[in-house]
Amino acid sequence: MTEQGIRLGRLLFYDPVLSGDSTQACASCHIQNLAFSDSRPFSEGIRGLKGNRHAPAIVNPAWTGDTFWDGRAHGLEDQATKPVPNEIEMDLPWTTAIARLTRHKTYPRLFGEAFGDKRITRERVVMAIAQFERTFVSFNAKYDRVRRGEDTFTPEEQAGYKIFTTEIGDCFHCHQEPLFTTNTFHNTGLDSVVVDRGRFDVTGNPADMGKFKAPTLRNCMDRFVFEHDSRFSLREAVEHYNHFYDGPDVDPLIRVRLTRRPMREGEIDTLMTFLGTLSDSEYLTNPALSDPYRP
Repeated sequence: MTEQGIRLGRLLFYDPVLSGDSTQACASCHIQNLAFSDSRPFSEGIRGLKGNRHAPAIVNPAWTGDTFWDGRAHGLEDQATKPVPNEIEMDLPWTTAIARLTRHKTYPRLFGEAFGDKRITRERVVMAIAQFERTFVSFNAKYDRVRRGEDTFTPEEQAGYKIFTTEIGDCFHCHQEPLFTTNTFHNTGLDSVVVDRGRFDVTGNPADMGKFKAPTLRNCMDRFVFEHDSRFSLREAVEHYNHFYDGPDVDPLIRVRLTRRPMREGEIDTLMTFLGTLSDSEYLTNPALSDPYRP
């Protein structure tokens, strides 16, 4: 990572130049004040076309492992190659994208500053975007300040933390500290009949049918919709994992909930209070991560 590479990646992340009709940028579906997620149930690409999944939040992506809900991309560079030529998302062949950037009045100079010469390639484009995304570091929520000894939980927040990290809530299996995700894939009992095959379409392994990546819960209170298909609010998601469909393919880590009593409404309220301590307002407003084209 270099300052020049990060600066270039930031410009590319927010620039619609990489879409066929110059209307879509990475930032169109990854909005900073929503923890770089999307407020729409199904993210919209070029010409208003909709996919069948919600754009996941981007929080601490340097530690994200395989990306997309189904893990079909291996790391940030691989992920960044996918949306540009995708017919629903940005619909621009990479050859055309490179030619467009090469003719641009400022990008050749910026690539030269970042990589030592003005040659523009797909590999360099995604390397720059990935460099910028690796600066998406959220580490100053109240939770973090408590961990550093700079703050303390209220009694209710402490009680919610206990629910989160014990068998009362069973959240910690898939949302482990400090990232609040394990970057692993699970069938969480969303459907009695699988609608979206998820991880199976990547691996072909029947054991992966209906599995999706466990998202980070950092900044979860700052997002609108949850699950790959946006079916839940945050509260509804918590309630789902309190009472869920139990089929033969449901992950054992999820099914173990059925062996314990469900959380009571008051306990869910307390858990939600703790989840509020994962909000990092500095991350959501950090000017170094903001749109460089806006004053």
